[in-house]
Amino acid sequence: MLKEVEHWLSTRSWSLTDRPLHKILAAKHRTGQSVSVVLPALNEEATVGEIVAIIRHDLMQQVPLVDEIVVVDSGSTDRTSEVAAAAGARVVHRDDILPRIPTVPGKGEVLWRSLLVTSGDIVCFIDADLKEFSSDFVTGIVGPLLTDPGVDLVKAMYDRPLGGAAGQGGRVTEMMARPLLNMHWPQLAGFVQPLGGEYAARRSLLEQLPFPVGYGVELGMLVDALHLVGLDALAQVDVGVRKHRHQDGQALGRMAAQIYRTAQLRLARGHLIRPSLTQFERGPDGFEPRTYSVDTEERPPMADITEYQSRKVA
Repeated sequence: MLKEVEHWLSTRSWSLTDRPLHKILAAKHRTGQSVSVVLPALNEEATVGEIVAIIRHDLMQQVPLVDEIVVVDSGSTDRTSEVAAAAGARVVHRDDILPRIPTVPGKGEVLWRSLLVTSGDIVCFIDADLKEFSSDFVTGIVGPLLTDPGVDLVKAMYDRPLGGAAGQGGRVTEMMARPLLNMHWPQLAGFVQPLGGEYAARRSLLEQLPFPVGYGVELGMLVDALHLVGLDALAQVDVGVRKHRHQDGQALGRMAAQIYRTAQLRLARGHLIRPSLTQFERGPDGFEPRTYSVDTEERPPMADITEYQSRKVA
């Protein structure tokens, strides 16, 4: 491991206990910064309501840490929107944001568009499929941004159990993202959960970043933030254990391919290979190939979008 990373781990990796809630609230009051929490959601009616309700109760009603909770529905066919709204979130549909640019499927697409419908100086992203959720996820990653002006982006780190086995979640992280980062961006090798969906950042950083529209958004954001603001402006906080819905192996394969594609574009733009992945499923006549495109569009920095510029002027 690089000496720089060893130093970073000792100075930019924290636990929840390093910043008690009263200190975070005092920093928010002193600096006047506002906090938006965004939940990207697709068919998450089973979990989104509890997450929203806990954040609203713990961090809006009990203490004034969070200023708004926005659920961006990316085309759910279940009751995600109704459940989220009933729990107290403002629900916005992906297709209603920036309608002049046609939407494409993908988590990164939703996160990018969320910048147009939120107002916080700090934007906190939380996945909508978390189980046994704790508001510590929010306070943990927002705290350093409120208390330390030198920090621009904070990732949550946690244990990810799989089927009762501790530490066996995060399969794409271990088989794809971690090797890529260690080999090509070794400064980022200290991140425990580089692909985790729980992170917070200053709007001033997010609006300058391109957003891969799919699963590559977390890796792309880390790499681009490293180049833009440097390693010392990035941090991570231990928030305990993350439990969520796990995807099957083939879905993970497509995710891994998109992440690799995102890395490839950052390594050598213009030197492209075939951006598709063939997988196999057993059919009536044996194993049948299924080929999926894993090419990933990227949205430009939000600061370049006319509607966003107009909103800031207004």
